[in-house]
Amino acid sequence: MRNIINISLPEDMARKVEREVKKGKFASTSEYFRHLLRMKEFEEEMEKRREDFQNGKGIKLRNVKDLFR
Repeated sequence: MRNIINISLPEDMARKVEREVKKGKFASTSEYFRHLLRMKEFEEEMEKRREDFQNGKGIKLRNVKDLFR
């Protein structure tokens, strides 16, 4: 299920999003923001794993896919 969320951006930020979409880096404005949210989630997960590692709770990886389990 999808929800529609409307946001207001300063003009310079809106132009940056439009430029990235026009360059073909993203299929749409929505995809641009989905990408940002995915990156934020990834950063939060990596920070949690760093903290776990520093606290002696690291995990042993067999391959890169284990990072996402």
